[in-house]
Amino acid sequence: MMAGRVGIFVYGVVAYVLFLASFLYAIGFLDGQIVPKTIDSGEQAGVGFSVLIDVLLLGLFAVQHSVMARPAFKKWWTTIVPETIERSTYVLATSLVLFLIYWQWKPLPQVIWSVENSVAVAVIYGLFWLGWLIALVSTFLIDHFHLFGLKQTYYHLMNKKQADHEFLIPLFYRYVRHPLMVGFIMAIWAGSTMSAGRLLFAGVVTVYILIAIQIEERDLVSHFGDQYREYQRQTPMIIPWRRPPKV
Repeated sequence: MMAGRVGIFVYGVVAYVLFLASFLYAIGFLDGQIVPKTIDSGEQAGVGFSVLIDVLLLGLFAVQHSVMARPAFKKWWTTIVPETIERSTYVLATSLVLFLIYWQWKPLPQVIWSVENSVAVAVIYGLFWLGWLIALVSTFLIDHFHLFGLKQTYYHLMNKKQADHEFLIPLFYRYVRHPLMVGFIMAIWAGSTMSAGRLLFAGVVTVYILIAIQIEERDLVSHFGDQYREYQRQTPMIIPWRRPPKV
């Protein structure tokens, strides 16, 4: 029925808008500007308690983000929710967990290092914004609206069938296999003032990214087979240390 398809599309739009809000808030959260609660603001608690809460929050994100992305979970999950909103539900859950992190994060504002040179500060700030830009552009290179579930709900609204995704290697993906993660790593580490809280955040998230990439690549090999194995052989994972293959 049309009303049901409209409802699913609205659900997809809401999930996408919340993703955008969580993405933009993350920038302010790390940058320490504009948003009401940043990584170094809020009520302080004891160091041990703060570290425990912050690590648990990041652990919750890691479990949610990785478990819900696995094919086995998706197969089970789509027996409960319609397949057309599976991705939107994943995006919604991720956004809600991120908002929980922003809300409940316990600050550790002690300064670990601080860069004072104005030129160096400008370079670091440029890397911060470049990281976010690389992350965002990378999503568009691999079909941004499909990645965040909106395309699936739109096609369902229009009663159209989506074509299967081809294995493509656009732009950044010719240099590294995971430019989206490269962008995130750049953004979380590029701070002229590194507090203990931000260092904890950057360290835990980086470790999670490196582990999550290994899990994701197993799924990609399972899906694309030798095509992805050859891509792994020719293209570095996150550090562009060799020339991209000719296309």
